[in-house]
Amino acid sequence: MITLAAEQVGEIPDKLYFKIGEVCELTGVKQHVLRYWESEFHHIKPQRIGSSQRLYRRSDIDNILVVKKLLKEEGLSIPGAKKFLARSRHIESPEISDNIKQAGALTLLEEIKKELHTIRKILEE
Repeated sequence: MITLAAEQVGEIPDKLYFKIGEVCELTGVKQHVLRYWESEFHHIKPQRIGSSQRLYRRSDIDNILVVKKLLKEEGLSIPGAKKFLARSRHIESPEISDNIKQAGALTLLEEIKKELHTIRKILEE
């Protein structure tokens, strides 16, 4: 699980929906980047009204902040961020770095386990 929102941006107003301009101000992400991320990350799905005006929920803002942290601060590529998010199953916004470290530690442990099984087979022969 990944968490983070309000501590990164300060206070998020207590509203149900936010227009794209408000989301840009809150997250520090430009509109064209938000639109691109919507096409790449299924975790970001604003509702559309009328002629396609986007309305973001608080959960969308949290997810945008997670993606921003993965891409900008943690240095992951878009495919890397997608893999990380797929591994973590879903986003629920406090400390993403710990989750990334845990995911890396799990990968390392899996590799060690495989190596130990290989050594065990060699020793059994």
